[in-house]
Amino acid sequence: MQGARTTDAVLPLPPKGRPRRSKTQASGDDRIITTRAGLLMPSDLSFADWASAGRKLARIADATSWCLGDWLAHGQTRFRGRYQRAAEEVGLNTQTLRNYAWLARKFSHERRRPALSLQHHAEVAPLPVPEQDRWLRLAEEGSWSRNELRRRVRAASRNATAEKPTTDSAAQSGYLPRLPVTEEELARWHSAAEQRATDLNTWVVQTLNAAARGEVALSSPDARRDRI
Repeated sequence: MQGARTTDAVLPLPPKGRPRRSKTQASGDDRIITTRAGLLMPSDLSFADWASAGRKLARIADATSWCLGDWLAHGQTRFRGRYQRAAEEVGLNTQTLRNYAWLARKFSHERRRPALSLQHHAEVAPLPVPEQDRWLRLAEEGSWSRNELRRRVRAASRNATAEKPTTDSAAQSGYLPRLPVTEEELARWHSAAEQRATDLNTWVVQTLNAAARGEVALSSPDARRDRI
């Protein structure tokens, strides 16, 4: 696909002996023009070229998400107190940017798998690092979609949960019962943990302990007498 030419664009010169291809000479998805406002596609574009363009756009979108995550993660570390305004000026939802940054910190460059989407990585992000790598390797080898990876991870989690002690014995041995939460709630918790500069598990334990101490204090005899 070709980018739309603007007056301030710097265009590379063609190699000597190879003239620049004109629009009339363009073929395949090279005939599609990208602009800031969308795509300009010829009416006689073939299905194969249209599908090829979609795959390229998906790779660009995925790479952009990783890049935005790296950008914000760097700003949060390097420019504390100043990064938030710059993030807001990007024009994207700040929660979305924080999610990208969280994933960027979760997966160093050498652990990211270019053959898999950012969403594949998001599916395994809550797992321990060895499990993340194992599932991503399986997904890449099996050419699994994001949904297929999600299905298999959840099935494995259900099987592992079934083999764990019951809720009462789990509490005694240091396990919390499995809780159903929405993706929005999970993202909000990750954001809160990020602001505390800690991991999700630690944040959950700290938050529950703080809530428990408050409830215990309110139900103490002294607190009850004060309310009378």
